[in-house]
Amino acid sequence: MAEKQKIYKPKAISGFPEWLPEERIAEQRWFDHIRKTFESYGFCSIETPSVEEIDVLLAKGEVDKEIYVLERLHKDEESDKESRLALHFDQTVPFARYTAQHFNDLVFPFKRYQMQRVWRGERPQMGRMREFYQCDIDVINVDNLPLSFDAEIASMIYETLEGLNIGRVQLRISNRKILLGLIESMGVTDPVPVTRAVDKLEKIGEEEVQNILIEEGLNADQASQVLALSKIKGGADDIRAIKAENDKMQDGIDELAFVLDNLAHLPTQAAIADLTIVRGLDYYTGTVYETQLLDIPEYEGSVCSGGRYDDLAGQYINKHLPGVGISIGFSRLFDVIRQTHPDKLGIGPKSPAHLLLYTEDKDKAALATKTAQTLRGRGFNVEVYHTVKKWDKHFKYAKSKMIPTICYPEDEQTAKFKDMATGEETIQNISDWNQS
Repeated sequence: MAEKQKIYKPKAISGFPEWLPEERIAEQRWFDHIRKTFESYGFCSIETPSVEEIDVLLAKGEVDKEIYVLERLHKDEESDKESRLALHFDQTVPFARYTAQHFNDLVFPFKRYQMQRVWRGERPQMGRMREFYQCDIDVINVDNLPLSFDAEIASMIYETLEGLNIGRVQLRISNRKILLGLIESMGVTDPVPVTRAVDKLEKIGEEEVQNILIEEGLNADQASQVLALSKIKGGADDIRAIKAENDKMQDGIDELAFVLDNLAHLPTQAAIADLTIVRGLDYYTGTVYETQLLDIPEYEGSVCSGGRYDDLAGQYINKHLPGVGISIGFSRLFDVIRQTHPDKLGIGPKSPAHLLLYTEDKDKAALATKTAQTLRGRGFNVEVYHTVKKWDKHFKYAKSKMIPTICYPEDEQTAKFKDMATGEETIQNISDWNQS
């Protein structure tokens, strides 16, 4: 007696999501919308490898310690001599490396977007994954980048998120020069602890931030000034009303007011100044963004964030390449909406097919194939039901996959079309039929 084959029971790997077909269709629809919006502003797509040399990842200086390192299962002595590789944990480092490597072949300002997976050793929870998509967009230039790009990036992101139909979107914009100028006027030589404390204001509260600022060497009056500045919100006029302590602070005020003026075409409260936004990463040097979904309370934090940087590619090339960019945390957003507001995803059909083609006559198999090809040539997605069974089997199949129409070929010119929603059947010319 043959030994019974051992069955391995499959299980999900925590933090590595996979969707059902109907969810994947909704996800692809989101991707298509984002791609179309990015390209409508003249941004071009690039894709970099999933892996980078660890030395490239470390060149940025700040790296999440939980990166995934690649190692061959059956490595040999030669493998140990190869460059150590790791999965990229964001798309900023690969973009900087890409720009430096292809510098002589690129046209500047270089406007690019990337929609790829990244990997981090996160603790998995709703909206937090170990493998996830980011949709990044940046513009980078040699020596100088016009400030108008800071407004264009913000406007484009608003349009992108609004088009997903997930409720009201609010861009919260600041400029790091304002806070950095104030800190500099106080004689503080290392602003990093101060900016990182302010970045935690919404998470830990004003009192705790004030305690941290005093621990970092500010006196009580200075800490109060920093907190008072950080709490300023409003429009361009509110920003212009700030008293500048030095030229750096004035530059930040002027730049932020300029960006807000150039976003005046957006709906009221769609873009506001919020000086609590400083971003924890120190390479941001001017404009900084965060974005809130006002109608999705389950989504904590910013759905997309970014800002202006002076020279992100400087570790890889001896050129001054300032830029501005923003990143949508795509998978996190999609997962939160999927679990809390699935109606906003428009999840429906389990198939991309517009028609299910069926015939009970085996002699019409060739005709069925030809009819399907004719309809596909007209731009329709057609699935052929290849098995000849009782008439209701294909009907139940189309219904379960939410395919809207069943097509029964009559001859090379005509076919019967059954509308699944109404039950109506009509005989029409194949070259004339259109989906209602």
